[in-house]
Amino acid sequence: MNVFTAKDLTIRPAEPHEYDEVGEITARAYLDDGLLGGGERDPYLAVLRDAASRAAHAQLLVAADADGKPLGTVTYAPQGSPLQDIGVPGEAEFRMLAVAHQGRGRGAGEALVRSCIARATAEAGVVRLVMSTQPTMLGAHRIYERLGFLRTPARDWDPVPGLTLLTYERPL
Repeated sequence: MNVFTAKDLTIRPAEPHEYDEVGEITARAYLDDGLLGGGERDPYLAVLRDAASRAAHAQLLVAADADGKPLGTVTYAPQGSPLQDIGVPGEAEFRMLAVAHQGRGRGAGEALVRSCIARATAEAGVVRLVMSTQPTMLGAHRIYERLGFLRTPARDWDPVPGLTLLTYERPL
């Protein structure tokens, strides 16, 4: 379950020497897509760049091209992980799905989500995979819905004033 392949991409755990690059892919995706209200001064930017902490408390995955270069990333938080935002017992969660601009249109985002589904399906006791997303992430919403995720408006939440995150779940 450590490696998943799709098209010309490999989904695998990030290597420690890649943590800075993976953190920057995540930060740039959020910044360049206008997803951080505070721009370069947004306090969440430090969290996005801290790939090493994500790897220490969850599973930090990358979508790598044929040369092994990371093009995208996601954090898979198994049930009980301190990185879960909305997950409850019986649920795994994924967070911080990000694809570098040069990797977009190649299926990296979908392959990363599929890998999270496979991990959740294999995890004992997990009956749902959950996640949160910003309302403006329309391309990501299409991926989630195509892969069987259902909106769960009753779980929508505000991590900071003025930012409501939409939630989805996928029964397994």
